[in-house]
Amino acid sequence: MTLAPETTDLKVQLRLADDWFTVCDLNQLVPGRGVAALLPDGHQVALFRDRRGELYAIDNRDPFSGAAVLSRGLTGTHQGRPFVASPLLKQRFDLISGQCLDDEAVRITTYEVRAA
Repeated sequence: MTLAPETTDLKVQLRLADDWFTVCDLNQLVPGRGVAALLPDGHQVALFRDRRGELYAIDNRDPFSGAAVLSRGLTGTHQGRPFVASPLLKQRFDLISGQCLDDEAVRITTYEVRAA
Protein backbone atom coordinates (compact mmCIF):
# COMPACT_ATOMS: atom_id res chain seq x y z
CA MET A 1 0.00 0.00 0.00
CA THR A 2 1.48 3.36 -1.02
CA LEU A 3 0.20 6.56 0.55
CA ALA A 4 0.50 10.23 -0.28
CA PRO A 5 2.25 12.38 2.37
CA GLU A 6 -0.87 14.52 2.85
CA THR A 7 -2.92 11.61 4.24
CA THR A 8 -2.27 12.56 7.85
CA ASP A 9 -5.73 11.75 9.21
CA LEU A 10 -5.35 8.03 8.48
CA LYS A 11 -4.98 5.38 11.19
CA VAL A 12 -2.69 2.35 11.05
CA GLN A 13 -4.67 -0.84 11.60
CA LEU A 14 -3.71 -4.50 12.02
CA ARG A 15 -5.88 -7.50 11.23
CA LEU A 16 -6.30 -9.50 14.44
CA ALA A 17 -8.46 -12.61 14.03
CA ASP A 18 -11.51 -11.40 12.06
CA ASP A 19 -11.37 -7.68 12.87
CA TRP A 20 -9.15 -4.63 12.39
CA PHE A 21 -7.38 -3.13 15.44
CA THR A 22 -6.37 0.55 15.32
CA VAL A 23 -2.78 0.99 16.51
CA CYS A 24 -1.80 4.62 15.90
CA ASP A 25 -2.01 7.61 13.56
CA LEU A 26 -0.18 7.10 10.28
CA ASN A 27 1.81 10.31 10.81
CA GLN A 28 3.47 8.69 13.87
CA LEU A 29 5.38 6.34 11.57
CA VAL A 30 8.54 7.99 10.28
CA PRO A 31 9.83 6.35 7.08
CA GLY A 32 12.80 4.10 7.82
CA ARG A 33 12.14 3.86 11.56
CA GLY A 34 10.13 1.39 13.59
CA VAL A 35 7.53 1.89 16.32
CA ALA A 36 6.51 -0.69 18.93
CA ALA A 37 2.87 -1.09 19.95
CA LEU A 38 1.14 -3.23 22.56
CA LEU A 39 -1.65 -5.50 21.32
CA PRO A 40 -4.76 -6.38 23.37
CA ASP A 41 -3.38 -9.89 24.08
CA GLY A 42 -0.17 -8.45 25.61
CA HIS A 43 2.12 -9.18 22.65
CA GLN A 44 4.11 -6.40 21.02
CA VAL A 45 4.17 -5.58 17.33
CA ALA A 46 6.82 -3.62 15.42
CA LEU A 47 5.42 -1.27 12.77
CA PHE A 48 7.42 0.13 9.86
CA ARG A 49 6.77 2.56 7.03
CA ASP A 50 9.30 2.65 4.23
CA ARG A 51 10.26 5.65 2.12
CA ARG A 52 7.72 4.65 -0.55
CA GLY A 53 4.92 4.64 2.04
CA GLU A 54 4.55 0.86 2.32
CA LEU A 55 3.48 -0.40 5.75
CA TYR A 56 4.76 -3.53 7.51
CA ALA A 57 3.96 -5.16 10.85
CA ILE A 58 5.91 -7.97 12.52
CA ASP A 59 6.32 -9.46 15.98
CA ASN A 60 8.56 -7.15 18.00
CA ARG A 61 10.32 -10.03 19.83
CA ASP A 62 13.73 -11.05 18.53
CA PRO A 63 13.60 -14.88 18.53
CA PHE A 64 17.36 -15.16 19.06
CA SER A 65 17.63 -13.00 22.19
CA GLY A 66 14.02 -13.02 23.42
CA ALA A 67 14.08 -9.23 23.77
CA ALA A 68 11.33 -7.01 22.34
CA VAL A 69 13.64 -4.88 20.20
CA LEU A 70 12.93 -5.40 16.49
CA SER A 71 11.15 -2.04 16.26
CA ARG A 72 14.54 -0.45 17.00
CA GLY A 73 16.35 -2.34 14.24
CA LEU A 74 17.84 -0.96 11.05
CA THR A 75 15.79 -1.33 7.88
CA GLY A 76 17.08 -2.07 4.41
CA THR A 77 16.51 -4.25 1.36
CA HIS A 78 18.01 -7.54 0.21
CA GLN A 79 17.37 -8.63 -3.38
CA GLY A 80 14.51 -6.14 -3.54
CA ARG A 81 12.83 -7.39 -0.33
CA PRO A 82 12.50 -5.10 2.72
CA PHE A 83 14.03 -6.31 5.98
CA VAL A 84 14.80 -5.21 9.50
CA ALA A 85 18.06 -6.19 11.23
CA SER A 86 17.86 -6.89 14.94
CA PRO A 87 19.73 -4.24 16.95
CA LEU A 88 21.20 -6.96 19.20
CA LEU A 89 22.56 -9.85 17.17
CA LYS A 90 22.00 -8.35 13.68
CA GLN A 91 19.92 -11.16 12.17
CA ARG A 92 17.77 -9.85 9.33
CA PHE A 93 14.03 -10.53 9.04
CA ASP A 94 12.00 -10.13 5.85
CA LEU A 95 9.25 -7.60 6.62
CA ILE A 96 6.79 -9.29 4.24
CA SER A 97 7.19 -12.98 5.12
CA GLY A 98 8.87 -12.84 8.55
CA GLN A 99 11.57 -15.25 7.32
CA CYS A 100 14.99 -14.82 8.91
CA LEU A 101 17.43 -14.15 6.07
CA ASP A 102 20.33 -15.51 8.12
CA ASP A 103 18.75 -18.73 9.45
CA GLU A 104 16.19 -20.57 7.30
CA ALA A 105 14.79 -22.40 10.34
CA VAL A 106 13.55 -19.16 11.97
CA ARG A 107 10.49 -17.12 11.06
CA ILE A 108 8.61 -14.43 13.00
CA THR A 109 4.92 -13.54 12.87
CA THR A 110 3.81 -10.93 10.36
CA TYR A 111 0.51 -9.06 10.43
CA GLU A 112 -1.73 -7.72 7.70
CA VAL A 113 -1.58 -3.94 8.03
CA ARG A 114 -3.42 -1.05 6.39
CA ALA A 115 -4.00 2.68 6.65
CA ALA A 116 -7.67 3.59 6.86
